[in-house]
Amino acid sequence: MAPSGKESEQAETQRGVFATTHWSVVLAAGQAESPQAAEALEKLCRTYWFPLYAYIRRRGYEVADAQDLVQGFFFHILSRGFLQRARPDKGRFRSFILGSLKFFLADELAKLQAQKRGGGRTMVFLDAHSAEERYRLESVEQMDAEKLFERRWAISLLERVLERLEGEFTAAGKGAAFERLRDFLLGDRGSVTYHDTAAALGMTEGAIKVAVHRMRQRYRELFNEEIAQTVADPAEIEQEMRHVFASLCM
Repeated sequence: MAPSGKESEQAETQRGVFATTHWSVVLAAGQAESPQAAEALEKLCRTYWFPLYAYIRRRGYEVADAQDLVQGFFFHILSRGFLQRARPDKGRFRSFILGSLKFFLADELAKLQAQKRGGGRTMVFLDAHSAEERYRLESVEQMDAEKLFERRWAISLLERVLERLEGEFTAAGKGAAFERLRDFLLGDRGSVTYHDTAAALGMTEGAIKVAVHRMRQRYRELFNEEIAQTVADPAEIEQEMRHVFASLCM
């Protein structure tokens, strides 16, 4: 059966998004190092530093050791031919980077030296000050390290989507509207009403409902893009989306 017009349009959009995804750029580099692939890898790592930190802490490492290990791991993968091991059959980036971290912890810990932290390179994606504060907020003490990694990965991804959406509103001069409308975004708006929001923004309730609908639609588009950044094949996007929500429910 031929796909409907809407399905065809969605598939075309998905292919367009996937054509420039970060993980596909890394995989396409093959055995050759390239500035584009290295930059793509670093962008992916910016989202993963805290899930990896949480994983290491849950494995029993102390705060200072966990900070050193995360920085050492990023230095390792960004500076030591990591791209040469990135093959299409590695699949999803979250699985690849967690597997690489496990290898690093087992094989490289004895070689890690504090003075190599960053190796002269500024690792801007690791906020060492806030990392432990965020980790202490975890209330799921019974969760093992891998499940905690998956959960924090899912949360970090959704936070990234929200940051991008807020950035778009701010760039369009609608930062105040975003602050008011974000309560409607995920359906948990508490006591906030369309009527009160309309009055605050000088809009009609109908206009607020339309704005919320468009905001949710754009959020879903950005969510799809963020997921696409981390898989090797566009056919994996839907499955990875389901995994995000399953991880949040752990």
